[in-house]
Amino acid sequence: MASFLYKIGRSAFRRRRLVALLWVALLALAGFGAATAPAATSSSFSIPGTEAQRAFDLLEERFPGSNADGATARVVFKAPEGRSVNDPEFKAEVTEAVADLTSGSDQVASVSDPYASQAVSQDGSTAYISVSYKTNPFELTESTRSALEQTGEAAREGGMTVEIGGDALQTIPHTGAGEIVGVVIAAIVLVITFGSLVAAGLPLLTALIGVGIGISGITALASTLDLGTTTSTLAMMIGLAVGIDYALFIVSRYRVERAEGRDAEEAAGRAVGTAGSAVVFAGLTVIIALVGLAVVNIPMLSKMGFAAAGTVAIAVLVALTLIPALLGFAGDRVLGRAVRKALAAKDAKGAKDAEGAKDGAPETGGAAAGGETAKPNAGTRWARFVLRRPVVVLLAGVIGLGAVAVPAASLQVGLPDDGSQPVSTTQRKAYDLLSEGFGPGFNGPLVVVVDGDAAAAESAAETIRGIEGAAAVTPPTPNKAGDAAMITVIPEDRPSSKATEDLVHDIREQSGDDVYVTGATAMNIDFSQRMNDALLPYLGLVVGLAFLLLMVVFRSILVPLKAALGFLLSVVAALGAVVAVFQWGWLGSLFGVEQTGPIMSMMPIFMIGVVFGLAMDYEVFLVTRMREAYVHGQRPGEAIVTGFRHGARVVTAAAVIMIAVFAGFIGSSEQMIKMIGFGLAIAVVFDAFVVRMAIVPAVLALLGAKAWWLPRWLDRALPDVDVEGDRLRGSASASDGSGEGDADRELARV
Repeated sequence: MASFLYKIGRSAFRRRRLVALLWVALLALAGFGAATAPAATSSSFSIPGTEAQRAFDLLEERFPGSNADGATARVVFKAPEGRSVNDPEFKAEVTEAVADLTSGSDQVASVSDPYASQAVSQDGSTAYISVSYKTNPFELTESTRSALEQTGEAAREGGMTVEIGGDALQTIPHTGAGEIVGVVIAAIVLVITFGSLVAAGLPLLTALIGVGIGISGITALASTLDLGTTTSTLAMMIGLAVGIDYALFIVSRYRVERAEGRDAEEAAGRAVGTAGSAVVFAGLTVIIALVGLAVVNIPMLSKMGFAAAGTVAIAVLVALTLIPALLGFAGDRVLGRAVRKALAAKDAKGAKDAEGAKDGAPETGGAAAGGETAKPNAGTRWARFVLRRPVVVLLAGVIGLGAVAVPAASLQVGLPDDGSQPVSTTQRKAYDLLSEGFGPGFNGPLVVVVDGDAAAAESAAETIRGIEGAAAVTPPTPNKAGDAAMITVIPEDRPSSKATEDLVHDIREQSGDDVYVTGATAMNIDFSQRMNDALLPYLGLVVGLAFLLLMVVFRSILVPLKAALGFLLSVVAALGAVVAVFQWGWLGSLFGVEQTGPIMSMMPIFMIGVVFGLAMDYEVFLVTRMREAYVHGQRPGEAIVTGFRHGARVVTAAAVIMIAVFAGFIGSSEQMIKMIGFGLAIAVVFDAFVVRMAIVPAVLALLGAKAWWLPRWLDRALPDVDVEGDRLRGSASASDGSGEGDADRELARV
């Protein structure tokens, strides 16, 4: 592989104008497609194979025009203290609001009069209007939404409290300036790492081009493929982070190759051949993790995974082709000032000084490249510290992450409803008013669909009335054909409670095979169950495939095993942190969490998928350098030090960049994006700085040479992908004209 990528790097460097033109043309084409494509809508939420989905499909079939997937709203009216909504003046205002809603938009399907539909609380303090729309929330026009928001203005002026709940007020989430702050932090880190504005700008530029192509492609296909509105946000989050990191590693390797005296084209080829090999395998692990989300069999989640995986694939291709092309344009401006001066001095001194360096004088650029004669850097000092105290470091890392993981044992999953909204929003206020006036279960009614005649429907309703946890059961509403009926069940407890979940299961068990339970609450319960059922198969698939991939890369069994176990530790610790902040409320105000609640059902499996792929990035980049040193004759301990000396600085910079990019999404208005941004950021902190920087070298130090053991029969069976670039070393004298082989060169720092 290294030889193949080496040729790609040199070819892209030589034909840099053509390569750059092709990428710019692709960006323009994708942008044109995004600009001319139909507007995206929200992705249809379906859970194939579940009872809630079967009931939903039955509603669509037997109750045509019911707009089962349309937006809904509840306008809640509360009379002043000591008054009643049945008072004539208040009743007139509520009735006027019903008329205004009915005539306010042609997107309205139906509006219920609370006095006719018995939607008035027993004490007369509260009433609500139910509104159904013909389209989903994201397809509502601004005029429709405005008419809803202005409902009840006269009632408010008359002293009533009016709040609006339901998904009709849901808007496309925005992330604000948070991700921009993340990119700015990434730029600062790159400038500090490289000491060159040009070198710092290349990873940012290429990452933005790659993400631009990916997001434009998603936008262009959103309507055709029914991609959700959060798909592009998540793809941008992941694509931006990996795009910067992949470019960072190749640019770093190029700078080292140039500092060692190779000409620009050769350095570009070798950078892509060596660091590019690590980029390919790291990208594959991320893609495997994201595509693997399809095993959950939830279309929305599968599409999110495929879209993000496509953006990662683009980031890999950009790093392998566009980066060497731009390096050709940038020339030596990507090098630090000290290295440029050293190379100029070497050119001026000519062959005599080159011969002197060959005879034992310090090699030109050696100090800049981190040679043995240079002062030990922070990575070298840390690796030596770990080698002296591997047991202490290992125990500290494992116990520390274990302590952070403790809250994960209290994980409660669910999907957000208006009860999880900030207390300052009208949706949350409407939720609370309904709970006070009608009971907490009123915010999560269950829809029971009976596939049968009137007698079957009446029998089902009677059975449900006798089930514990059902506060109210409406009479069956038959369809026109009389072969199906719909029953509304009001639970006694709130939608996200265990009691409501038990009620759903009891109705399904006791009401017969032709009775189905659906509605938002039942959908959430089935969704959570589907995620739990898919967790272990997904984990086995992703970890198993990545284990095989890493075994090919490292030619070892214990190193991939250690990588997988370390990942599990970091992801459980990250889930513990998410529970502590978003469920328990610890430091919630610091991260903009106004209302605690259950963790979203998709969060654990999504974090496992994404974090596993990202965690393997650092494993590949850092441990590849160690193996490179070990296979070229260094002792296991020396190889660990060499890997840290040449890789720790850049891996640290890459981790900080990823943390900054993910943390930028914590400012999102969408709770899911906020939670995922926090979870991924804290997971990178744990994995990069605790697992990869502490636990990994400690375990390798304790294992010694056994870490790199592989049975001979397995070694012969596995393909040789040459990640270390051994086949490139034999061409050193021919390629750079120095007459010295790479065996005489010091390992380059990535």
